[in-house]
Amino acid sequence: MRVLGVMGALCLALSALTNTFGFVSLGMGLVEPARAQTVPKALEEGGTDAAMKSRKNTWTVGVAGGQLSGTYMTFANELAEVLDDGDNLRVIPIVTYGAASNLDDLLYLRNVDVAVTQADVFEYFRTQRKITSLASRVNYIIRLPVSEMHILARADVTSIEDLRSKKVSFGPAGSASSLTGTIVFQRLGVEVEQMLYDNPTALQKLKTGELAALVRVIGKPIDFFAKIPANSGLHFVPIPFSKAFADYYTVGELTSKEYPGLVPEGQPVDTIAAPAVLAVFNWSKGNDRYRRLERFVEGLFTKWDRLREPPRHPKWRDVNLAATVPGWSRWAVAEEMLRRIRPKDAMDPQVASGDFSAFLKDKGSPAANFTEEQRETLFREFLQWQQKQRTSTQR
Repeated sequence: MRVLGVMGALCLALSALTNTFGFVSLGMGLVEPARAQTVPKALEEGGTDAAMKSRKNTWTVGVAGGQLSGTYMTFANELAEVLDDGDNLRVIPIVTYGAASNLDDLLYLRNVDVAVTQADVFEYFRTQRKITSLASRVNYIIRLPVSEMHILARADVTSIEDLRSKKVSFGPAGSASSLTGTIVFQRLGVEVEQMLYDNPTALQKLKTGELAALVRVIGKPIDFFAKIPANSGLHFVPIPFSKAFADYYTVGELTSKEYPGLVPEGQPVDTIAAPAVLAVFNWSKGNDRYRRLERFVEGLFTKWDRLREPPRHPKWRDVNLAATVPGWSRWAVAEEMLRRIRPKDAMDPQVASGDFSAFLKDKGSPAANFTEEQRETLFREFLQWQQKQRTSTQR
């Protein structure tokens, strides 16, 4: 009985201490009482199945990115992170075979509205695949940074010519390297035994000597190569630029800054690069998917600065929003966005829309003598201002 009395007294003391100070003392430490955690509002929302389905699907945009470990998939994922606006806009990044097959996906795969692809892929589909009315069915929103061609080989390979008749992996079918890599080797007149392994498998076979080289066409830097140590016995093979590549490609280089284990300091490796493109299916105006893409593009321009900030991929900072892509047409909505920030259009009070003029007046900004960067910043601020005006009107 005495023991029970002592235990009861102790429990009462602990209870009083808890009620007074909000915690209990056990030994030398303090233990806070359990607290309820807040569940995200989006997970608390409910409704009928029909209402939920409508709300979840009304403003979705599917973006075909690429292989999970590639730069294009990183672009798609970061677009989703930055442009996400709950039920008002949900961007769904889609893992795909790569840039070459992404154009197929944009044309034929359900729920794909936007795709990361390359200029040479578009030309191949137009001239070799002979896709009907391709230029009118597929437009571009912005030109993305170039993607460099990486040829990783064993020490005994010093030039592309050394790869003649040897086994070379061009990545999985549908990847950028499976098309661009093939075009490059054909133009150089070097015939190899083409293999189509996934990249991790190709790297393993390269290390064991089953392959002489592997090819990837991807925006640098990429961890797949950056994590290869200096003692691996592997290196990049140079690709000298020539007039054979003057149509769709440009000069590139791989440096020790990006790949310290594969490129000696001060000895960059020459390569070629292919312009990448954020492509869009040209839905007719008024179509439901047109309206979704319109909101997507507006969000892209409004939140552009967020894509250029760390920790986003550094290549976003290389994008010039006004850059054109030869042989392609810019999508009408994106063209209208750019029209408004060009000095002869957006900054001329005679041409600027009433909304934009009102915005400039509200900001107390002059209507001329802006730099290109200032115009882009002002335009994004305008879109944000315009959205606030709409919201206040709806209340």
